[in-house]
Amino acid sequence: MNENTPSPSAASPAAELPDSAAAASTPAPSASAASSGAALDPSVPKRCGLIAIVGRPNVGKSTLLNALVGQKVSITSDKAQTTRHRITGVRTIDEAQFVFVDTPGFQMKHNAALNRTLNRTVHSVLGDVDLVLYVLEAGRFGLDDAKVLSLLPEDKPVVMIANKLDAVQRRAELAPWLKSMAERRSFAEFVPLSAKKESDVTRLFKILKPYLPEQGWFYEEDALTDRSEKFLASEIIREKLFRLTGDELPYTSTVVIDKWEDEGELRRISASIVVERDAHKGMIIGSGGERLKRIGSEARQELEHLMQGRVFLELWVKVRSGWADTEERVRSYGYE
Repeated sequence: MNENTPSPSAASPAAELPDSAAAASTPAPSASAASSGAALDPSVPKRCGLIAIVGRPNVGKSTLLNALVGQKVSITSDKAQTTRHRITGVRTIDEAQFVFVDTPGFQMKHNAALNRTLNRTVHSVLGDVDLVLYVLEAGRFGLDDAKVLSLLPEDKPVVMIANKLDAVQRRAELAPWLKSMAERRSFAEFVPLSAKKESDVTRLFKILKPYLPEQGWFYEEDALTDRSEKFLASEIIREKLFRLTGDELPYTSTVVIDKWEDEGELRRISASIVVERDAHKGMIIGSGGERLKRIGSEARQELEHLMQGRVFLELWVKVRSGWADTEERVRSYGYE
C-alpha cells in the first residue's frame, strides 16, 4: 500500500454523520463561571499574569491546566510527552485573570529534533512568565524532577504543586518529604492537591491571586484559550490515537489537519496521522480497520461536543520516515 494513500477503512466510522442524539451536547461552562457574577468594583484594580506549568512528563500538568480553566484545552494520556506545544488556558475570576501556560515535559534525551524543539518551548515560556507552578507527584522526587528544578529561574516566584494527592496512601509521610523539598529551594508556596478535586483547584486560585501583577487583562473575560479550533481538533485526534494504541505506538506519531471546511453548522475535517514506519501504520489501522474506526469515532464525538455542531471527519494514515529527526519537517508539522 502506498504510504501516501489512506487505508480503505480510514474514513469508515469517522466519516459518518452523527445522528441527532450524538450531535446534542451541553454547552461548556464559561471561563468566568467561578466569578461572583456581580459587576466589578472600579476601585479594585484588575490583576493579570502569565503562569507557567512545568514538570517532568506525566506528573499531571495538562490535567491541572484543564481543571484550572474549567474546560479541556490540553490533551491527556498515560503516554509520556503527550503535550508538545505551548498551550495557553485562561480563567477570569472577579478582577483577576489567570493566564496559564502548559508546557511539554522536559525531555532528557536531546538527540531528536522533536525533543530539542520541545525543550526550547519550555525555556522560552520560563522567560516570559510572572509565576511558575512546579508540578510533582506528591511524595516523589526523582532525577528527572531534579533536572527540571535546576532549570527554573531564580528571579521568579515558584509555587511547588504536590499533585496526585489522592494517590498517597499515608499522608503522614508527606511532612518529611515537604521538608526535604524546602531544603532544595526556597519555594514561594507549597500546595499539596489533587487536580481532579474541585475544592483543591478553588483553593489554588486563592493562593495564586496575590502573585498576579496589577494590570489590565490580556484576554476577554470569557476567553478559554488562544489556540484555534483547528489546533484543538488535531490535538484531540492525537489524544485518541495515544489512548487507543497504548505503548505500542512510538510517541513520535503526530496529526496534521489537511482540510477544514465549514458548511453552516457542519464542519468537514480531513486529517492525516503521520507515523515513521509501515509497521506503525498497521498498529493504527488494526484488524479490519477497527482501531482506526474507533479513533475516528471517539475523536468526532468529542469534537462535536467542543464545537457545538456536527462534524464529518476523515482520517488518513501516512508514513514519513524519520520526520521527528528533521528540524525542517518538525517545523512543517506545526512545532515551534
